[in-house]
Amino acid sequence: MERIGVLTSGGDASGMNACIRAVVRTAVSRGVAVVGIRRGYDGLIRGDAVPMDAESVGGILNRGGTLLYTARSSRFLSREGQQEAVDSLSRLGIEGLVIIGGEGSLRGARALGSDWGVPVVGVPATIDNDVAGTDFAIGFDTAVNVALEAIDKIRDTAASHERVFVIEVMGREVGFIALEVGLAGGAEAILLPEVPVDLDAVSQRIVEGRRRGKTSSIIVVAEGCCSAVEVGRRIHERTGLETRETILGHIQRGGTPTARDRVLAARLGHAAVEQLLQGRRAAMVGVSGSAVQASDIDAAWKIGKTIDLSLYRLAQVLAI
Repeated sequence: MERIGVLTSGGDASGMNACIRAVVRTAVSRGVAVVGIRRGYDGLIRGDAVPMDAESVGGILNRGGTLLYTARSSRFLSREGQQEAVDSLSRLGIEGLVIIGGEGSLRGARALGSDWGVPVVGVPATIDNDVAGTDFAIGFDTAVNVALEAIDKIRDTAASHERVFVIEVMGREVGFIALEVGLAGGAEAILLPEVPVDLDAVSQRIVEGRRRGKTSSIIVVAEGCCSAVEVGRRIHERTGLETRETILGHIQRGGTPTARDRVLAARLGHAAVEQLLQGRRAAMVGVSGSAVQASDIDAAWKIGKTIDLSLYRLAQVLAI
């Protein structure tokens, strides 16, 4: 294999640049040329490409987002669009492809690898952390730390004004971010899509806390569970306490990647190139415990990734 491509697709995640850097420099060290595909699958269809070398990825390790840009492509969902992408790879002389992104991006990688015979390796990068086959996706740790910093600051205001704050975090249809920041931030309650919501119980817990001398409360809500505004309204109705809502939104996607995300990105980017050069098709690299592993890319969505409910129970115990 003499030339490979790399692209980022779907939602941006801090650490994507660190992964691109690892892909490029690993390939260069093996005597393989690299082409960067800009703007995801849409750019692949249009042949929006740029040659990359070791120098071109200098100084990007600490930058959030992706220097290759990202976009969603409805055209690629069709067989015609996929044929255009395959033809574009042929014109560019690309013999293998590293695709960095979330579940939807890895579905696209699977289509190229299994349906069209393109050697492709996927790298999970999504703040939602909802990709099976890996304990952690690139960007998750940074998103958690960004949200946690915001919650710590909001707690100061909550305590000063003796209020209940309901904070909504991202995560799409899963509660990985909410659970992690809720436990780390000492939230009085965490509302997740994976657990039935009982606002009567939550309100009772807040009232009991006030009786014991607590002057403020933090409630963390996963966006895929319910609306922070609605939760705040209903808690106020039940407790009579002053309530405020904050939706953190896209602030969780940006920012300087944490050391953990940088190291993960380096390991997975390196492993993706090695898998390509070993002849793997339609594979995904991930991390299990301390080990990097490769698996069939179908595992990214065929095996549902479940939340660790023992952490949820621990958070309930510690929030008394």
